[in-house]
Amino acid sequence: MKIRTIIAANCAALALSMASPISAHDSGAQTVAKNFEAAIPNIPGKSLIAVEVDYAPGAASAPHAHAKSAFIYAYVISGAIESKVNDGETRIYRAGESWSEPPGATHSISRNASKTEPAKLLAVFILDTDDKALTTPIK
Repeated sequence: MKIRTIIAANCAALALSMASPISAHDSGAQTVAKNFEAAIPNIPGKSLIAVEVDYAPGAASAPHAHAKSAFIYAYVISGAIESKVNDGETRIYRAGESWSEPPGATHSISRNASKTEPAKLLAVFILDTDDKALTTPIK
């Protein structure tokens, strides 16, 4: 088994076992639950935060920017997520697929690709410990 698969499975298990709602971009359509947060002991000033994003069928996040210091690893736990980051292509990621996002990325599309089935995404942020907002809406 590849180490990436082991890490992804452990992150998904952690997300599912520790979920507790913290916010929602679109009330009733998408929820975000913080699953883990810790300072990274061998990288002073950096923290790791993992959140699980639950999308109802057809739900979408409003366009947003990520913290300027945040490197993000995203893993689709279930369903399918349509995503567009910065000037990249719009792509649909299915359960078991993942991608990364550079610090300060603009996320213009982040939505459930299905109108009938829910979807779940685990997002792992490595960012400056002092950064409080993981995302900022783009108007």
